[in-house]
Amino acid sequence: MFEVVIGLEVHTQLNTKTKLFCSCPTSFNHKQNTNTCPTCLALPGALPVLNKEVLHKSIMLGTAIDATINKTSYFDRKSYFYPDSPSAYQITQLYTPVVEHGTLKIDFEDGTHKIIRINRAHIEADAGKNIHEGDISKVDLNRAGTPLLEIVSEPDLSNGEEVVLYLKKLHSIIRYLDIGDANMQEGSFRVDVNVSIRPKGDKKLYTRVEIKNINSFKFIQKAIELEVARQSEAWEDGVYETEILQETRLFDQTKQETRSMRGKEEAADYRYFPEPDLLKVSITEEMLKIYSSIPELPDEKMARFVKEYGMNDYSASVVTSSVEMAHFFEGMMACGISPKNALTWLTTELQGRLKGEMNISNSPVDALKLGHLVKRIEDGTISGKAAKEVLDKLMEENLDVDTVIDALGLKQMSDTGAIEAICDAVIAANPEKVQQYKSGKDKLFGFFVGQVMKESKGSANPQSVNELLKAKLG
Repeated sequence: MFEVVIGLEVHTQLNTKTKLFCSCPTSFNHKQNTNTCPTCLALPGALPVLNKEVLHKSIMLGTAIDATINKTSYFDRKSYFYPDSPSAYQITQLYTPVVEHGTLKIDFEDGTHKIIRINRAHIEADAGKNIHEGDISKVDLNRAGTPLLEIVSEPDLSNGEEVVLYLKKLHSIIRYLDIGDANMQEGSFRVDVNVSIRPKGDKKLYTRVEIKNINSFKFIQKAIELEVARQSEAWEDGVYETEILQETRLFDQTKQETRSMRGKEEAADYRYFPEPDLLKVSITEEMLKIYSSIPELPDEKMARFVKEYGMNDYSASVVTSSVEMAHFFEGMMACGISPKNALTWLTTELQGRLKGEMNISNSPVDALKLGHLVKRIEDGTISGKAAKEVLDKLMEENLDVDTVIDALGLKQMSDTGAIEAICDAVIAANPEKVQQYKSGKDKLFGFFVGQVMKESKGSANPQSVNELLKAKLG
């Protein structure tokens, strides 16, 4: 009956060393209000100066999303009165942003895709941080003036699944470009979701509700589902116009509901006007040539992996989903191993052991060490089962792969003469089972394999064992 219309505003902090308009460091782990100066404290007479690196990173993103880079752009003042904004306004770009009219492709599991239009990506200064302790509220301005890019999509998204795919793709691009860490939990990748509904086939845009401050992809999808249900119920009950207001709502994960935060302001409420203390931003052809140079992006890397390593699209998408994963995989491949085994040991064995604060970036087992371990499986030095024991040991201690193999006595017996002797002994010790096997009880073959592996204490090469037993048992 209804279709859902969703647009997104994503604020990503840029990883510059200094703030947007001053030389204060962009580090938030220091004592409150120590990374501040007259400019970010908005003291009288202090003037902003644009950080050129912010412009560089903005152009990189614009290039990645195939957008228009405006060679001339301007800054504007957006007036609002919050304790964490000492100037009582924010410097942003309303009328002529640095980046406009881009696109981002999202891919579905069935192989289809959808193009999401991006209206703009504009530069703006972040606010400080309010700290609430009981009845007392404090303000830390270390973050005030940190450079942000606000990336605004068109209302082209239709459900929570599409939103999550879009955000994950955008998050991945930001990380690949290395223009920000895009950490949702720490607030350096913040998402505002604008949701409305309309009867199917209707082209009109109805009242949109903004949902703020959601810090995980899972919660974003859930918040959208709850808000769509609320709006649909109001429409069916005939109270849509009175209950669905243009407002900002919060997602309460405990109560599993969205609740009203405040009325949503219009542009006029912010009293925008051109920023008088900053000149226009001019981008020369030379700057554009230098700043638009970007590294290989997820889609390009995925296509290369499919072609270069003979992987299918799904496997390639898994290992290119993050820049850290892609670099790790390529580090393993440098050891001369098969893509299939590299994928399995990276995504299943290693990632299955990364618990708590451990992740692919700080893994105690690096790409070369894991690649070396897989190499030892492929060259027959150890079995896959033994390799799991080796990996467990490597997760605990910083040791060489071969050292661990020797210390644990896991090297496979590859001497066919020695293996053949064990096979002969097992066959001689079990004449009745040999007869049963030859009479048609094929499942007994596993018994003989197990006995040989037991006698060799697991060190016999399984492939050699299988080949020799098949030859001897007929």
